[in-house]
Amino acid sequence: MKRLNILLLFLCALQLVFAQDRAMEIRNKLLDRDQSSVIVVAHRGDWRFAPENSLAAIDNAIKMGVDIVEIDVQRTKDGHIILMHDKALDRTTTGKGLVAEWTLDSIRTLKLKNGCAIKTKEIIPTLEEALLHAKGKIMLNLDKADRFFDEIYELMEKTGTTKQIIMKGGKTPQEVKDKFGKYLENVIYMPVVNLDKEDAGGQISMFVEDFNPAAFELVYADDSNPLPKEMAEYLNGKALIWYNTLWNTLCGGHDDDMALEDRDKAYGYLIDTLGARIIQTDRPAYLIEYLKEKGLRD
Repeated sequence: MKRLNILLLFLCALQLVFAQDRAMEIRNKLLDRDQSSVIVVAHRGDWRFAPENSLAAIDNAIKMGVDIVEIDVQRTKDGHIILMHDKALDRTTTGKGLVAEWTLDSIRTLKLKNGCAIKTKEIIPTLEEALLHAKGKIMLNLDKADRFFDEIYELMEKTGTTKQIIMKGGKTPQEVKDKFGKYLENVIYMPVVNLDKEDAGGQISMFVEDFNPAAFELVYADDSNPLPKEMAEYLNGKALIWYNTLWNTLCGGHDDDMALEDRDKAYGYLIDTLGARIIQTDRPAYLIEYLKEKGLRD
């Protein structure tokens, strides 16, 4: 019995080490600008399996091999940070009204709804719970977090997850340094640039020269814009390129819906023609299957 207990403890320790290696492996691929494979981001977790921004949605993303989970944060009336996309509770929970008007204890009485607006058994997690849940297993992109990032960073330090976090935004290099500079040794910040806006190329050049980000999220509405191809060439070796395939105007029409008809025209175009090495999707399992077929995923 004693030997069995020792073996079980050893296996648990080995599993923990592997999990920690998994998170750091993804982080290092980002920082190294590794182009040998495509990093998969699940939008609000695997919300087709479980309610968006739930622990179950994060769990399933981890199980299928997703690299990054995008989650959203809001703050309750009594100052707790929870996972929630909307300011209001109505769409995704059995409650009504603004998150900021509810205390955490009251919010704990609610149930999350799934993608068909049906009540589930899942409850709204706090950010601290989500950080502990994902610790060592996956990178997390925190959306809407810049409003109270000082508080969030305290939670990251408390949970030992400071090196698992990605922030994105449309701020200038100086604004990023002023607002987040003291966190950037640990937190990865990615600029978001709309290529349809005037001087988008200039913004990217400025960031490359002044900030040297690991990756850019690029947005454009239509393939008539020449900048996506130009930026694929310019950023090659300098930074990874992130595209969102959630809907058509984010990626020139090469979205998840197009992928259902032709994955090469959707995901393949973004990867082969526009240099995408990070794709955020609402269909992570479908994208991972495609990447494995193309030899872009183990």
